[in-house]
Amino acid sequence: MTAKIVIGLDGTETGERALEFAKTLAKRIGECELIVAYVIEWSPYTFQTPEENALRHKRREEEIALANSRVVEPAVAALKAEGFNARGVVRHGDVAETLNAITVENGASQIVVGRSSADGFKKRIFGSSTQNLVMHADVPVTVVN
Repeated sequence: MTAKIVIGLDGTETGERALEFAKTLAKRIGECELIVAYVIEWSPYTFQTPEENALRHKRREEEIALANSRVVEPAVAALKAEGFNARGVVRHGDVAETLNAITVENGASQIVVGRSSADGFKKRIFGSSTQNLVMHADVPVTVVN
């Protein structure tokens, strides 16, 4: 049976460190698939005009293509070049909920993310995506500084 690790990337330096840590884990495990995931924060509760709603689907598709080309595809290509079994996924949604859903759907046993934090008022009210993921994930979460 192949172990699976989901790596949450966000295009930051801490995401790169999470990727390096996941590679180390995969080498120790042996037969392991790395699933590189990028979640575009997307709230279904935003209020928009009818014109904005008409363009919403197109904007979502453009954001997915951009995230794939700038973050996920280069990471997956580099992993494969190093001999890892890897694939990528990009989705819209709440970061913590969506990373957990990707993990459950793929039968992964761990999530690796970089520490990133919101500042000020937003963090005090809503918490960070990383905190929410750690508190609510169905599998162990490793947070890399």
